[in-house]
Amino acid sequence: MLSSQPQSENLMQHHVSPDVPLPGGPYSHAVSASGLVYLSGQRPQHPVTGAIPDGVVAQARQVFENLGSVLKSCGCTFADVIKVSVYLADIADFAAFNEVYREFLVEPYPARTTIACTLRGIQVEVDLVAALATSIPSAG
Repeated sequence: MLSSQPQSENLMQHHVSPDVPLPGGPYSHAVSASGLVYLSGQRPQHPVTGAIPDGVVAQARQVFENLGSVLKSCGCTFADVIKVSVYLADIADFAAFNEVYREFLVEPYPARTTIACTLRGIQVEVDLVAALATSIPSAG
């Protein structure tokens, strides 16, 4: 679902997906402008039950499922992703996270940053930047 609110001349659009938990604060699921869409960080919360699974693998999988729903609401897929920011509560989970990452993103991989940090009650959060399909020049 697109909740667009054009802002001045830059034609910024705010996206809210009905298929992921509502934002937990004053932010949009995604904002698109100038051919790019910026996805807010997603928590590993199930969109229907609100449950947060145990373990970094299950949490990472839920995060990517949520991100996929937001991408879809913007007309994008994981193939359009150009930048990933990963936040891990424990950097020792890096390898386990990468296994799930490879289920959703394939070569050539997007640019990525991984940061170990304190997360409130979760083990992983991820945000993305994607190129809107209409802004990618066709090959040929």
